Amino acid sequence: MRANTIICSASLVLLGLAIFVVAPPALAATPQVGVAVSITSPPPDLPVYDQPPCPGGTYIWVPGYWAWDPGFGGYYWVPGTWVLAPEPGLLWTPGYWSWNGISFIWMDGYWGPVVGFYGGVNYGFGYFGRGYVGGRWDHDRFYYNRSVTNVNETVVHNVYNTTVVNNNVTVNRVSYNGGNGGISAQPTPEQEAAMRERHVAPVSAQREQMNEARSNRQLWASENQGRPPIAATPKPLEFKGRNVVAAREAGAVHTNAAAPANHANPSQPNPGVQPNRNAPAERAPAPNERPNQTYQQEQQQRNQEQMRMNEQQSKQERKQQKQQQEMERQQQMQQEREQQDQRMQREERPRQEQRQAAPPQQQQAPPQHGNRPPKERKPDEQ
Repeated sequence: MRANTIICSASLVLLGLAIFVVAPPALAATPQVGVAVSITSPPPDLPVYDQPPCPGGTYIWVPGYWAWDPGFGGYYWVPGTWVLAPEPGLLWTPGYWSWNGISFIWMDGYWGPVVGFYGGVNYGFGYFGRGYVGGRWDHDRFYYNRSVTNVNETVVHNVYNTTVVNNNVTVNRVSYNGGNGGISAQPTPEQEAAMRERHVAPVSAQREQMNEARSNRQLWASENQGRPPIAATPKPLEFKGRNVVAAREAGAVHTNAAAPANHANPSQPNPGVQPNRNAPAERAPAPNERPNQTYQQEQQQRNQEQMRMNEQQSKQERKQQKQQQEMERQQQMQQEREQQDQRMQREERPRQEQRQAAPPQQQQAPPQHGNRPPKERKPDEQ
């Protein structure tokens, strides 16, 4: 995958773009200007992987995606993970790749009160190309739809069950909008309105997840051929452990340009969807819009308290189980003693019957001293 460097200042005027995002995907949520990278090879298709269990309440699922690093000139996989929402009521709108007629650009994700347009990409786990059906907010508590979300109900109790019919199942799992073979989805009026809502930039945990992925050579598409060994993590930066998930199926890696005909006839482009030019650019939150640190601390404390309660409950259950086992052991020992007594009684019964049936033995009476006959006297004694 080769990248040709072009001067962005003239290109932005020519294309009329408000934002020309360089890769890797910028998480600063401010307009990028200066030197950009022209990416003509589309990102790989999305791999197939399982979702790790939700670690606690108010964690929102952020799906994995392919990012671009100009350092080695290729795509790499940023694992999906569970992220604490920066504020109650905020949902995550995933980023997506879009073909603008000349190159691919990355439209960064954001936090907002409504899930906006994310290119129609089917990221799975509630992000089926439009909106999010994996959960919902109820005041300051987030409730998870267990039909599409991996939730352990002994850890997370805020759950509900709503069957979701996914009408956006794509066999090839395309990960970009527009261009040759790309998704042709267009934003709905509601999604366009969501673009104009207040946005909060990706939190530091998301930036750290991306940086860690970029430094891991195993996650480069050129190394894993579209099948990352770390497809999802239980929390940001937890790249090791039993809950780390590897991809089950690889996403196809593309080497061809997305729309070569567009270069020959740029007057008839096949562009993907970019944000509304009149919409406010994604930006870092203003001082009064900073993620509510107190809220996050409260949620972390609440999750820790919930984990502590679950651990206490587990200890109590283990104690009760041990007591039950001891009681069953005592009962078994008592039962064995009763069986042994019954067996001894059965063995003793024939002996008693035999003794009772035997005739009594005749015994010789001892001599009676009072009736002893007189002793005869000799003649000389008379």
